[in-house]
Amino acid sequence: MSQLLRVQNFTVSSDGIAAGAHQSFESPFGLDHGDLLAWAGATASWPNRTEPGGSRGLDDYFARDFAHNIGAEIMGRNKFGPQRGPWADHEWLGWWGDEPPFHTPVFVMTHYERPSFTLGDTTFHFVGGEPTAVLEQAKEAADGKDVRLGGGVTTVKEFLDADLVDTLHVVVSPVTFGSGLRLWESPDELLDRFHLDVVPSPSGVTHHLFWRK
Repeated sequence: MSQLLRVQNFTVSSDGIAAGAHQSFESPFGLDHGDLLAWAGATASWPNRTEPGGSRGLDDYFARDFAHNIGAEIMGRNKFGPQRGPWADHEWLGWWGDEPPFHTPVFVMTHYERPSFTLGDTTFHFVGGEPTAVLEQAKEAADGKDVRLGGGVTTVKEFLDADLVDTLHVVVSPVTFGSGLRLWESPDELLDRFHLDVVPSPSGVTHHLFWRK
């Protein structure tokens, strides 16, 4: 069975924006992402849930599927943290705390080398190179399972441009930002390469499911 590169639970606004242009330590998304990700936080399977409860419907199905058959993740440096250029602070270990939610090897794309380290059962590797080379490393580490392409939006577009993505699950939230880092003007932009099913949720978001033609 072939290994897939999958985008999962990637959430954009109704105008296609996934993050703001001015990311900082205080603002990892570069904008107020509370409403954008409210659909996920409301589910019973949201990994950061601290109290019992939460929805058990369609949104929860996708929240549970996040880790299914995933053996490694690829992310851009901006998803790991706000530092730019050479790594000035090796003591700071990312936004994800002592128990990151990935539970797999994670390959952080960067032009600047940094030693790998492990938090909980997640090991972060810092790698350069073109998307094809990074994907090969991630597939090897995934040990036969699929690889998740975690974002951010610039990284997802880079792998889409390289025609390496096999499936995408993009959640369109009913909020509008007007400006920021945009995944698309319209999901129709991907229909030359992907089939598409669109599934509305009672929560108000719409799940877009793409798979390669």
